[in-house]
Amino acid sequence: MVEYFKLALSKYAQFTGRSRRSEYWYFYLVNILLSMAVGALTFIIGETLGGLLNLVIGLGLFIPGLAVAVRRLHDVGRSGWWFLIVFTGIGALLLLYWLVNDSEAGSNEYGPNPKTGALAGDIEAHLVE
Repeated sequence: MVEYFKLALSKYAQFTGRSRRSEYWYFYLVNILLSMAVGALTFIIGETLGGLLNLVIGLGLFIPGLAVAVRRLHDVGRSGWWFLIVFTGIGALLLLYWLVNDSEAGSNEYGPNPKTGALAGDIEAHLVE
């Protein structure tokens, strides 16, 4: 789980290529767990300092979160611009549907399949480190 989070962070602002479902969902799971930990820590360190810490973490994870979402959309054969559909309200359901779908088989216009393509070995090697 943490390895996929670190993998997403290692591609901090990389909006090209593809990301597997596991990379996307584990990134957001760790993100939620961090938010919960900071929320609990807020009771100990105070609301002002806790709010500041939450803001810093949120701003620091915004770009990699957006980048991993765009790469995830690429993985299912959609342009990253489709992420903007979330702002229509009902489009969030369509976006969720795409984000939970399995990878498009083989290569697509965004690169090789991260499960089986040329980059699969590189990703696995990075996760072992």
